[in-house]
Amino acid sequence: MRWFVTVCMTIIMLSSSGYSQDSTTVSIPPLKGRVNDYAGILNEQTESTLETKLAQLEKEDSTQVVVATVSSIGDEDIESYSIRLAETWKIGQKGLDNGVIILVARDNRQVRIEVGKGLEATLTDLLAGRIIDYIMLPHFKNGDYDTGISQAVDAIIDIVKGTFDASTLEKKKSVSDYATFFWIAFIFMIMVGSLGRLLSGIVSAIALPIIGLFFSFGFPALVILAVMGFFTGFILASISRIQGGFFSGGGSSSGGFFSGGGGFSGGGGSFGGGGASGSW
Repeated sequence: MRWFVTVCMTIIMLSSSGYSQDSTTVSIPPLKGRVNDYAGILNEQTESTLETKLAQLEKEDSTQVVVATVSSIGDEDIESYSIRLAETWKIGQKGLDNGVIILVARDNRQVRIEVGKGLEATLTDLLAGRIIDYIMLPHFKNGDYDTGISQAVDAIIDIVKGTFDASTLEKKKSVSDYATFFWIAFIFMIMVGSLGRLLSGIVSAIALPIIGLFFSFGFPALVILAVMGFFTGFILASISRIQGGFFSGGGSSSGGFFSGGGGFSGGGGSFGGGGASGSW
């Protein structure tokens, strides 16, 4: 009987040990300054420049922005680690909650911009996501952390000051994007050409702007597409009728197209989970 109890106790101890190990989280490092490069991915010049910029921002605007790089966050997701970091460091002024944390987990290849409650309307989740996607990640993929983080800081400073041009973070459309849109629109209008001239024009005027939305066309472009869609659909239907239904017959094929230093400390700001994350 004793051997049975011993075996059971051993199993329980091993299970408890395994659970304890799995639930272990990476500790939060101390706040050293406005730039906390614990992963060692920034050069000294970059650190010095960023410290100066961020100190000047806080002096002029009271907004606190800090950079934090860590080697690893273990198995924890970056959102929960970032919140733990924010709650520990308390970046931003108490009552204003105007803090921002740029967090980079080197070995996990993840990045997050954590935004204080008071800045969520200014530095929106959309803007934070675009800073990560269009500024940081392209440089990170090339191993250039200095440029990626520096440009992200510059963008955040400009956003806080209200001088940032958001159009610089819009995805640029390539020639292939326009070509793909053209062929989808063209094939669609051929398919509806048999509906009659007026109906074909109306359907095309509705469908082309909808297709354009999937390609992130702006409102003025969508209006132009609606007008072009109506007249193009009307004309194609007229040609189809004149040529005896050429476009609606078997001669057309889609070809399978569709198939610490300096005594810096947080000011007591709070965070509510606003921001964005990304990985490279």
